[in-house]
Amino acid sequence: MSRKLKAFVLAGGLAAALLGTGPALGQKQGGILKTWSFDSPASMSILEESTIAALRPTMGVFNNLVLFDQHVARNSLESIVPELATGWSWNEDGTELTMPLQQGVKWHDGKPFTARTSNALGIS
Repeated sequence: MSRKLKAFVLAGGLAAALLGTGPALGQKQGGILKTWSFDSPASMSILEESTIAALRPTMGVFNNLVLFDQHVARNSLESIVPELATGWSWNEDGTELTMPLQQGVKWHDGKPFTARTSNALGIS
Protein backbone atom coordinates (compact mmCIF):
# COMPACT_ATOMS: atom_id res chain seq x y z
CA MET A 1 0.00 0.00 0.00
CA SER A 2 1.41 3.41 -0.89
CA ARG A 3 2.42 5.82 1.81
CA LYS A 4 -0.24 8.38 0.76
CA LEU A 5 -3.00 5.75 0.80
CA LYS A 6 -1.97 4.56 4.27
CA ALA A 7 -2.03 8.14 5.55
CA PHE A 8 -5.46 8.70 3.96
CA VAL A 9 -6.93 5.54 5.54
CA LEU A 10 -5.44 6.41 8.93
CA ALA A 11 -6.79 9.98 8.73
CA GLY A 12 -10.25 8.68 7.77
CA GLY A 13 -10.30 6.27 10.71
CA LEU A 14 -9.14 8.98 13.09
CA ALA A 15 -11.79 11.40 11.80
CA ALA A 16 -14.50 8.73 12.20
CA ALA A 17 -13.38 8.05 15.77
CA LEU A 18 -13.29 11.74 16.68
CA LEU A 19 -16.64 12.52 15.06
CA GLY A 20 -18.35 9.48 16.52
CA THR A 21 -19.34 8.11 13.14
CA GLY A 22 -17.85 4.67 13.54
CA PRO A 23 -20.17 1.73 12.88
CA ALA A 24 -19.74 0.34 16.40
CA LEU A 25 -21.44 3.42 17.85
CA GLY A 26 -24.65 2.52 16.02
CA GLN A 27 -24.73 -0.94 17.60
CA LYS A 28 -25.21 0.06 21.23
CA GLN A 29 -28.55 -0.46 22.93
CA GLY A 30 -30.16 2.19 25.09
CA GLY A 31 -29.00 5.75 25.44
CA ILE A 32 -30.12 8.77 23.45
CA LEU A 33 -30.88 8.80 19.72
CA LYS A 34 -29.33 11.88 18.12
CA THR A 35 -30.21 12.72 14.55
CA TRP A 36 -30.05 15.72 12.26
CA SER A 37 -33.29 17.19 10.95
CA PHE A 38 -33.92 19.90 8.37
CA ASP A 39 -36.84 21.24 10.40
CA SER A 40 -38.19 21.29 13.93
CA PRO A 41 -41.43 19.29 14.17
CA ALA A 42 -44.09 20.60 16.53
CA SER A 43 -44.21 17.24 18.30
CA MET A 44 -43.13 13.62 18.03
CA SER A 45 -46.73 12.44 17.71
CA ILE A 46 -47.12 10.64 14.40
CA LEU A 47 -50.88 10.82 14.88
CA GLU A 48 -50.93 14.61 15.18
CA GLU A 49 -48.20 15.54 12.71
CA SER A 50 -48.38 14.83 9.01
CA THR A 51 -45.22 16.45 7.69
CA ILE A 52 -42.12 14.58 6.60
CA ALA A 53 -40.24 16.64 9.21
CA ALA A 54 -42.10 14.76 11.94
CA LEU A 55 -42.51 11.39 10.25
CA ARG A 56 -38.92 10.83 9.09
CA PRO A 57 -37.25 10.93 12.53
CA THR A 58 -40.04 8.99 14.23
CA MET A 59 -39.96 6.06 11.81
CA GLY A 60 -36.80 4.82 13.52
CA VAL A 61 -38.41 5.14 16.94
CA PHE A 62 -41.89 3.64 16.56
CA ASN A 63 -42.97 0.26 15.24
CA ASN A 64 -45.92 -0.16 12.91
CA LEU A 65 -48.75 -2.66 12.83
CA VAL A 66 -47.79 -3.34 9.20
CA LEU A 67 -45.20 -1.99 6.80
CA PHE A 68 -43.92 -2.47 3.28
CA ASP A 69 -41.42 -5.28 2.72
CA GLN A 70 -38.06 -3.53 2.38
CA HIS A 71 -36.77 -6.28 0.08
CA VAL A 72 -39.38 -5.54 -2.59
CA ALA A 73 -38.36 -2.81 -5.03
CA ARG A 74 -41.85 -1.35 -5.46
CA ASN A 75 -44.49 -0.88 -2.77
CA SER A 76 -47.84 -2.51 -3.47
CA LEU A 77 -50.69 -4.12 -1.55
CA GLU A 78 -48.91 -7.44 -2.02
CA SER A 79 -45.71 -6.17 -0.40
CA ILE A 80 -47.38 -5.23 2.91
CA VAL A 81 -46.06 -7.41 5.74
CA PRO A 82 -46.97 -7.53 9.45
CA GLU A 83 -44.71 -5.97 12.08
CA LEU A 84 -46.55 -5.60 15.42
CA ALA A 85 -49.56 -7.38 13.93
CA THR A 86 -49.15 -11.07 13.17
CA GLY A 87 -51.49 -10.87 10.20
CA TRP A 88 -54.90 -9.51 9.30
CA SER A 89 -58.30 -10.51 8.00
CA TRP A 90 -61.40 -8.69 6.72
CA ASN A 91 -65.00 -9.50 7.60
CA GLU A 92 -67.34 -10.67 4.83
CA ASP A 93 -68.54 -7.13 4.07
CA GLY A 94 -64.99 -5.76 3.88
CA THR A 95 -65.87 -3.14 6.49
CA GLU A 96 -63.98 -4.51 9.49
CA LEU A 97 -60.29 -5.34 9.69
CA THR A 98 -58.94 -7.60 12.45
CA MET A 99 -55.22 -7.61 13.28
CA PRO A 100 -53.99 -10.04 15.94
CA LEU A 101 -51.02 -8.53 17.82
CA GLN A 102 -47.65 -10.08 18.63
CA GLN A 103 -47.34 -11.35 22.18
CA GLY A 104 -44.62 -10.07 24.53
CA VAL A 105 -44.30 -6.58 22.99
CA LYS A 106 -43.79 -3.81 25.55
CA TRP A 107 -44.06 -0.03 25.52
CA HIS A 108 -41.01 2.07 26.44
CA ASP A 109 -42.18 2.09 30.08
CA GLY A 110 -42.32 -1.72 30.22
CA LYS A 111 -46.12 -2.00 30.08
CA PRO A 112 -47.46 -4.63 27.66
CA PHE A 113 -48.67 -3.61 24.19
CA THR A 114 -52.24 -4.88 23.96
CA ALA A 115 -55.37 -4.15 21.94
CA ARG A 116 -56.55 -1.95 24.82
CA THR A 117 -53.37 0.13 24.94
CA SER A 118 -53.31 0.42 21.14
CA ASN A 119 -56.72 2.11 21.38
CA ALA A 120 -54.94 5.06 22.98
CA LEU A 121 -53.29 5.53 19.58
CA GLY A 122 -56.64 5.67 17.81
CA ILE A 123 -56.44 2.04 16.70
CA SER A 124 -59.67 0.23 17.45
